[in-house]
Amino acid sequence: MNLTHSLDVIPAIGDTGQLQLHPLELSDATELAAAYLRNRDHLAPWEPVRDDAFFTTEGQADVIRGKLDLYAAGSEVPWVITGTNGIIGMITLTGIVRGPFLNANLGYWIDEACTGKGAATGAASAVVMMAAEALGLHRIQAATLVHNAASQAVLKRCGFERIGMAPSYLQIAGEWQDHILFQRILF
Repeated sequence: MNLTHSLDVIPAIGDTGQLQLHPLELSDATELAAAYLRNRDHLAPWEPVRDDAFFTTEGQADVIRGKLDLYAAGSEVPWVITGTNGIIGMITLTGIVRGPFLNANLGYWIDEACTGKGAATGAASAVVMMAAEALGLHRIQAATLVHNAASQAVLKRCGFERIGMAPSYLQIAGEWQDHILFQRILF
């Protein structure tokens, strides 16, 4: 199954080529660590608290190994978003459930220098298409912090609909925070 995809979006700052979405590989560890380190302050309000080791090549290699184990088990599909200058983000389907549910959770982040240029929307649209066509999923859900208007706009542009509010849903930036829940029915 082909899980690589070109994104039809405005190239990121400094990029002259098309953005790509490709499955995460162990060889991405150094570049992914650099991307996370470069975006540490930008991502801090939207993610769990990370220890210093997370921002190293070794830390990312450990994370990637775990994600690849989940991929092999069929419960996760992680991608990196790349441009001419390397990794500019990540998007992942997690918690994949087969059987009568055929559901997954969508999560993503984009380099601060690339926000507002369509990269997240392009990546999410491509993943929605691959989730339906290559993975045979029926539904994708996503959750955003209540004050994350940019992420909510990405989901709405990709055909997700708001389905509710989850109080104290995830521990983000060191606090249990409310999230708005979205879904996209694929077929």
